[in-house]
Amino acid sequence: MNIPADLRYAQSHEWSRLNGDGSVTVGISDHAQEQLGDLVFVEMPDTDGELIAGEACAVVESVKAASDIYAPLDGKVLEINERLGDQPELVNEDPYGEGWLFRLMPADATGLDDLLDADAYASAVAAGDG
Repeated sequence: MNIPADLRYAQSHEWSRLNGDGSVTVGISDHAQEQLGDLVFVEMPDTDGELIAGEACAVVESVKAASDIYAPLDGKVLEINERLGDQPELVNEDPYGEGWLFRLMPADATGLDDLLDADAYASAVAAGDG
């Protein structure tokens, strides 16, 4: 299982990467995409939509199930990964790179401190908390 140390993680398996411009890129973890199986559809939040931390904001559908994606932080959606409309499998192939879901401008970037670091996320996954 791949858990990059430079990211922050939610218990619900979303990852967050702070970008140089203060925005945050969000996706789902390698563990989450493995559990879901082959993705066939991704429903994204609306660009310019306001997200509230902990609330469902997107959906990923696989051959096995549909799963809600939860906002890791309060903020405004700046961009969605348009490529996933035609290529949802990018989430399976490269969950931390080309398979990112959306980018947001957080209302307060210190909210990242409330998310799990890589070690805590790995422990939660190993303990079956996710």
